[in-house]
Amino acid sequence: MANGQALKAPVIEEISELLSDATAAVLVDYKAITVEQDTNLRKELRTNNVTYRVYKNTLLNRAMKDTAFAPLSENLTGRTAIAVTKGDATAPARIIANFDKKGDFVALKAGVIEGTYYGPDKINAVALIPSREVLLGRLFGSMKSPITNFARVLKQMAEKEA
Repeated sequence: MANGQALKAPVIEEISELLSDATAAVLVDYKAITVEQDTNLRKELRTNNVTYRVYKNTLLNRAMKDTAFAPLSENLTGRTAIAVTKGDATAPARIIANFDKKGDFVALKAGVIEGTYYGPDKINAVALIPSREVLLGRLFGSMKSPITNFARVLKQMAEKEA
């Protein structure tokens, strides 16, 4: 029995390290995903600085205990993978939800995004939030439009007076 605990300790430590300083962790049910689909999903996640791993639920539970990710423990049933990022907090949920649109391969179970728990009923709404870069682009685009229109009106007034 003690030998079994010794084998599990490094895995629990690996999970704890993965979760330390993470901005988001999302639990995923990897339903009927093929090796090729899994490889494509992992590649897309890696490109966006998201780590995707499959661990035993009991080991995830032990590693998340007494952390901000502890609420996820209630969702550790069945097949479970975890997607973790230290960057764009909505990236794991968004990428997995978009991947799931291609077929019924994976499903979001729950997540903790920037310290807030989102259960099965709310995690899909988080997946709809665009990345920070997209949001900033939209903000600056909407700010640029009124300024451009104002400059155009001033130019027309100047031309009219001339």
